[in-house]
Amino acid sequence: MTQKTDFGFQQVPVEEKVRRVANVFNSVADKYDIMNDLMSLGLHRLWKRATVMFSDVYSGQRVLDLAGGTGDLASLMARRVGGSGLVVLGDINAAMLRKGRSRLVDEGFVTNIQYVQMDAEQLPFPDNWFDCICIGFGLRNVTRKERALASMQRVLRPGGRVLILEFSKPAIPAIRPLYDAYSFRVLPWLGELVADDPDSYRYLAESIRMHPDQEALRAMMNDAGFVRCTYHNFTGGIVALHRGYKL
Repeated sequence: MTQKTDFGFQQVPVEEKVRRVANVFNSVADKYDIMNDLMSLGLHRLWKRATVMFSDVYSGQRVLDLAGGTGDLASLMARRVGGSGLVVLGDINAAMLRKGRSRLVDEGFVTNIQYVQMDAEQLPFPDNWFDCICIGFGLRNVTRKERALASMQRVLRPGGRVLILEFSKPAIPAIRPLYDAYSFRVLPWLGELVADDPDSYRYLAESIRMHPDQEALRAMMNDAGFVRCTYHNFTGGIVALHRGYKL
């Protein structure tokens, strides 16, 4: 029997989701940064700075920015680890990885960032390798999230931490209708106006609704072997930052 999973609100074969998600990000890569600014009214930059602050990363450490896309978190982390540290910007999508590399090279990051095309479910690194792993707005696009979490746990060193920044469930009931209207009407309209691609942004809105909420994701992290798992809501729970540690 063919195994199925969610692609937005649809149920599709696992292999089909991988292909469709790749098509989405191939399509949005060129407009990804400007759309992030428009969709979040610039708030994504504050959420990402807060993620780096919560990471406790310092000079000389090794950081994996997983599903790192165009490199927002990688550039912030590279400043923290300095010339003696290393940031690996990893993404399954070649188009996004190229955009990230081009942007970071233009910003002057040459010696302490590496770029690797990789599958989050099968990270190509030794056990106990990274001091910190961060993934910003990427986990919901992973087909088998439990495999990705287990893979992160494997390559994280004892005492290391994982940070998952992701859209979540608004904690204030009164804002949910407004959030739904914005997600399903405004986002596809922006996608059509700016990126000429309303369908990709409709999928991204749907994928947010299918992603585990705050407590469900914390339980998944515990199941993967992380300890002291907590989360912090941003902007009323529209976004949540989960943090966990490896013993």
